[in-house]
Amino acid sequence: MIKYIGSKRVLVPLIGELAQSLAPAGTFVDLFSGTSRVGHAMKERGYRVLANDLNSYAYTLARCYVEADREHLLTRAEDMIAELNRLPGEPGYFTKTFCEDSRFFQPKNGARIDAMRTWVQGHALEADLEAVLLVSIMEAADRVDSTTGVQMAYLKQWAPRAHNDIALRVPALLVQASSGKGRAYQLDARDAATKLSGDIGYLDPPYNQHSYLGNYHIWETLVRWDAPEPYGIARKRSDCRERQSDFNGKRKIKDAVSEVINALDVRHLIVSFNNEGYISKDEMLEMLSARGEVSVVERDFKRYVGAQIGIYSPAGEKVGVISHLKNKEFVFVVSTPRSAPARRLPTRGALAIVAKSA
Repeated sequence: MIKYIGSKRVLVPLIGELAQSLAPAGTFVDLFSGTSRVGHAMKERGYRVLANDLNSYAYTLARCYVEADREHLLTRAEDMIAELNRLPGEPGYFTKTFCEDSRFFQPKNGARIDAMRTWVQGHALEADLEAVLLVSIMEAADRVDSTTGVQMAYLKQWAPRAHNDIALRVPALLVQASSGKGRAYQLDARDAATKLSGDIGYLDPPYNQHSYLGNYHIWETLVRWDAPEPYGIARKRSDCRERQSDFNGKRKIKDAVSEVINALDVRHLIVSFNNEGYISKDEMLEMLSARGEVSVVERDFKRYVGAQIGIYSPAGEKVGVISHLKNKEFVFVVSTPRSAPARRLPTRGALAIVAKSA
């Protein structure tokens, strides 16, 4: 899977163990799915996963890793990825924007990405198959980029991996889970919390002011293929300035997270948060206590690599120092007492509308 700040790769086994201790089977609702690393692991454990994220690249990752099923798509995906790997490069918007006007990728790889993405665009594929191919391109591009893991900037000197030739692989597709077919949604988390329900809910909201759209704007453009007007040294999408989330706002995040916690119709809730976030441990405990008794597990977590190498000016001069190399990840768990009145579940029709609109 792609390099991703805030990835729960290290915490996935713990989250899986907690989930199975709460409900060994059933529906797992992930409202901030990101790379779908957690949703993919829960699907592998047999849960029916409902994965939601507002960003198009994250929605595409969820279509691939949660909704698409190996038994239906693998053979066709293998054939098409082999065909994409044979395409010669054809420079276009991607090459100009991210290889010539900036230095995220070598031009030879940018031209191949242009050609492969244009091929996918022109074949009118079914949604899940298209998602698998787009994720294959995204992950291949991630293996030859020249960044520290986010797309706010590129390295002054080429990363060694950037010199490699891009090569697609079939994503790690899973068979349909024993608890039922997974689904992907592209909704604001507060909207999703009122429409999706299950046995276990999982929340991993943004911690601070750094927008995932800004951090991964290249993947958003790769998936949407809309050639937006870029700006700045990083050639960000113009809508990075416009799409502001309450979950990234210091004054609004508490109300936004509280609204999700109160609205989500699940028996058990797991929340992952960070001690560098805008919500303190005590504040999160207070928010969750309205649902029941809260327990918390703490883990030391290695900070994002960009925070480990200091702060540099555009001229390459070091202007800041490293404050610390690790932070603390909190995993909160709360279960609603069985005696509590059940919330009204959405109707099948309401869920059908959500699925169609996504």
